[in-house]
Amino acid sequence: MMILVLKYLIPKGYIGLTVFPFIFIKNGGLKTNTSLINHEKIHLQQQLELLIIPFFILYGLDFIIGLIYYRNWHLAYKNIIFEREAYAKEKDLDYLKSRPFWAFSKYV
Repeated sequence: MMILVLKYLIPKGYIGLTVFPFIFIKNGGLKTNTSLINHEKIHLQQQLELLIIPFFILYGLDFIIGLIYYRNWHLAYKNIIFEREAYAKEKDLDYLKSRPFWAFSKYV
């Protein structure tokens, strides 16, 4: 895992983005935000479990379905199964030590 500060890569309204093996954050001060880094580490694990490319395909499909269903960008994003797991567990800094394989499936 490598944390890179790339202010202009992160879309407006977001502060972090993960593409295995990198975590991109909007500014250097976010490196100490343990919840954010843990959230992004959860995404790294999800990406590994789905062999990276299928993760992004499922992520995109789930977002599009949510966008059609909710007709709201923010609600569609928050209800992506991968985001639901990451937001639910981001404050549990020990979560990744005991996280079951494909734990995101619990959030379908």
